[in-house]
Amino acid sequence: MKKPVIFPRLMLWPGLLLVASFSPADNPRTLINKTEPVHEIYTPAPKPQPRINAPLVYGCRPGNSFLFRIPCQGTRPIRFSVEGLPSGLSLDPSSGVITGKAPEKGEYDVMIGAENLAGKDSRKFRIIAGDKLALTPPMGWNHWYAHYDRITDKMMREAADIMISSGMADVGYQYVNIDDCWMNAPENNDPMRKGPLRDGKGNLIPNRHFPDMEGLASYIHDKGLKAGIYTSPGPLTCGNFAGSYEHEEQDARQFAGWGFDFLKYDWCSYGQIAGSDTSTEAYIKPYRKMGDILKTIDRDIVFNLCQYGLGEVWKWGAETGGNCWRTAGDLGFELDRFFEVALRNSSFRQYSKPGEWNDPDYIQIGWIGKASGMGIPELTPMSDAMQYSYMSLWCLMAAPLIYSGDMTKLDEFTLNVLCNPEVIEVDQDPLGESGLVIMQGQKKILMIKNLADGSKAVGMFNRSNRPMKMQAGWDELRITGKHSVRDLWHQKDLGDFTKNFSALVPAHGVVFVKIKKISFIR
Repeated sequence: MKKPVIFPRLMLWPGLLLVASFSPADNPRTLINKTEPVHEIYTPAPKPQPRINAPLVYGCRPGNSFLFRIPCQGTRPIRFSVEGLPSGLSLDPSSGVITGKAPEKGEYDVMIGAENLAGKDSRKFRIIAGDKLALTPPMGWNHWYAHYDRITDKMMREAADIMISSGMADVGYQYVNIDDCWMNAPENNDPMRKGPLRDGKGNLIPNRHFPDMEGLASYIHDKGLKAGIYTSPGPLTCGNFAGSYEHEEQDARQFAGWGFDFLKYDWCSYGQIAGSDTSTEAYIKPYRKMGDILKTIDRDIVFNLCQYGLGEVWKWGAETGGNCWRTAGDLGFELDRFFEVALRNSSFRQYSKPGEWNDPDYIQIGWIGKASGMGIPELTPMSDAMQYSYMSLWCLMAAPLIYSGDMTKLDEFTLNVLCNPEVIEVDQDPLGESGLVIMQGQKKILMIKNLADGSKAVGMFNRSNRPMKMQAGWDELRITGKHSVRDLWHQKDLGDFTKNFSALVPAHGVVFVKIKKISFIR
């Protein structure tokens, strides 16, 4: 029997573990309520008429290859249109995919249209050609917490297929990202993953589970989606596969040549290179080097810094060219503490802005493998209410929404949590603000996020073991007057309120609302 390899990501950095009071009752493994329904579905099913779910802004670099699939729900076929599309770009009206060369530096306001037999929709869309990518938090899928070192080319293509067929792409998920274990390793229990690390010219050699990296990226692109890849600045990755040390530029150009659009750069064995030097500059050095290289490449590659919050990365990640950066260790080792992880991440909210995102790690619901031992996927023991809380927290924090469960085992409930467009719209809000936390005692949390249209997104979180009434007062929200309140999970207007809003919040659950001032036209 194959002996599992333990990937020492979190354990390498014990100082990053959060120290907080935590009772056994908070562990999701103790929260399975045998009397509750199998699943509680909050969000209504999509309607047959089109609903465009594109972000309001999209960043690209002038002259580079452009690829964008318009996220849109509704019964297919849908006919798409775009007014004001800049020169060099073209739309496939049947698929809703925009391709071509990004325009010269500037801002371009366009209007997207979508129509089917049931109705039509339109939405403003601003293309910003300049230096910044990821003007809203990246959305997609990463294989790690589902497949670990079992990943193959076939699994990646299958995930891309499912991102389309499941409707995930219709609400904005677009990146299909390989994590570790696609390269060769000097030693490995799987003979198909063992071999020479580089060829005679110094190019990385993918292992035999990945026979055609360029073909894989092309397969993903043909669906209007984007492809992500992984490496380490060290000589080896966390899984002891080939890293990029002393081959950084060659590898970056190889990734771009294959057609990848996203790079996760994982600290791993670079700790051996840094040695005892724990200065901020030592932490910055490998990321600045790769960031500078990526700026010279004629391809838009979102740069994801994965180094577990070392050296207060949120303060300097953007200076290296990073678009998002992990603020703590692997959440897979701390899933029973995701509230604490979220509160830690939100404490760095001042560093969250368009193109520069704090990343608390992936969305791990549905079928996921245990990080310890790299287990095969199992159904999460989290209660339904906890999974809604998890997704709500990530959206309020403007965190990247990268799902990392088994795509082949997506069910109605998991898709319901992942694919509510009104909830996702909070995450993708162009203001780019991370929510402010207000504690109401030890078990009640308000998280308040200002939105670009002047409204507020508010999450009322109950961490206790029983339902509790919670209130959001206008003084806490810093608003006055009459405001409308909409329940985002249930997509339901709750009425108008003048001083506060209160609700019964389920145990370990959330009530997630949008509060908007009522304007009177005289």
